[in-house]
Amino acid sequence: MTVSAELLIYLTDSLAQLGAIQCRRIFGGAGLFLDGLMFAIVADGRLWLKTDGSARGDFLARGLPAFTYRRGGREVALGYHLAPEETLDAPEELLRWCRSAHAAALRSAGKAHARH
Repeated sequence: MTVSAELLIYLTDSLAQLGAIQCRRIFGGAGLFLDGLMFAIVADGRLWLKTDGSARGDFLARGLPAFTYRRGGREVALGYHLAPEETLDAPEELLRWCRSAHAAALRSAGKAHARH
C-alpha cells in the first residue's frame, strides 16, 4: 500500500475545523487521528472511515466495501469502510463523513474502556 503526501496534506488542511489532525504510518498507509483516536485510514489513494453499528448502514447502503488486509494467510476486516467518492471533492461532505467517523471512534473507545 502507498499513501500520497499530497493527499495527506489535503486531508489535514480540509479537516482542520475538526481539530489538530495527526497522521501516523500504519499498514503501509497512514492513519488519521483526532484526540488520540484513529478515525480514518488512507491507503492506495483511498480514504477509509471508521464505522460501527450506528454508522455502518450508510456505507453498506451505498455498496462501499470494508477495509481488509491479509494476515497469516487470511483476510482480516477492520471497522473501516471506503469513503464515498464525493467526499474528496466536496469539503463540507468530507467534514460531515469524518465527523461521523470520529463519533464512531469515540463510541468504540467507550465500549473498549467499559470492558476493562
